[in-house]
Amino acid sequence: MYASTPTDKPWTVPALAEARREGRKLVMLTCYDAGFARVLDANGADLVLVGDSLGMVVQGQASTLPVTVADIAYHTRCVARGLSRSLLVADLPFQSDADPQRALEASTTLLQAGAAMVKLEGAGHKLEVIAYLVEREIPVCAHLGLTPQSVLRLGGYRVQGRDDAAAEQVRADARAVAEAGAALLVLECVPTPLAAAITAEVGIPTIGIGAGPQCDGQVLVLHDLLGLDSGHRRPKFVKDFLAEGGSVAGAVQAFAAAVREGRFPDATHSYA
Repeated sequence: MYASTPTDKPWTVPALAEARREGRKLVMLTCYDAGFARVLDANGADLVLVGDSLGMVVQGQASTLPVTVADIAYHTRCVARGLSRSLLVADLPFQSDADPQRALEASTTLLQAGAAMVKLEGAGHKLEVIAYLVEREIPVCAHLGLTPQSVLRLGGYRVQGRDDAAAEQVRADARAVAEAGAALLVLECVPTPLAAAITAEVGIPTIGIGAGPQCDGQVLVLHDLLGLDSGHRRPKFVKDFLAEGGSVAGAVQAFAAAVREGRFPDATHSYA
């Protein structure tokens, strides 16, 4: 069982790349308040994400689109107070990264609230945004595959990269975000072989959610990890670790161990 000790060093952005080089799997969970942050921090979460998922699991919204920078900043401040070792990542919510200047203003707010990195969805015009932020000392996590902020265009939450053309586009986008300066890449709802190929190709760590076990790490929404009903359909990649762990701390420990030992996700929680 995992427990933090005084010898545990706080995670930094360069340490993420070091973990990839050494083959150490990264453990990431979403979080929205100080109390859960303390539990995650003490029980094996390397990265904690204040995700715009809060719109759906905390606010009860139908999607992530209504979430604002002020919402993310508030929860980032709360979570930051509960962390001592985990690296804190904050989402740039819908349209806050529509252009470089807007993204800079939002990112500055989130870093000043306690985040060490911001996460944004997509490639295309976002490549300019990524480069602009990185040039101004703001670490960036990219997010490809199923991008929830694109739900209206996509027509729902569907697996991405199924056919050859779509898969090649995701691969090209992954190379592009890495070249633009992203230090981390979340791959959501893409077939396992595609995520494995991207992980082998790009020079930055990949974090999977519904992307198979070959990614450099895994992330789940905290409410999904705990088997809580968010009022939305449960994706295939979700697993209730509370049933296995017996407590919130035990669930985090069970998830961390399963990720680091390569037991999660298995085929049941991945897409072929």
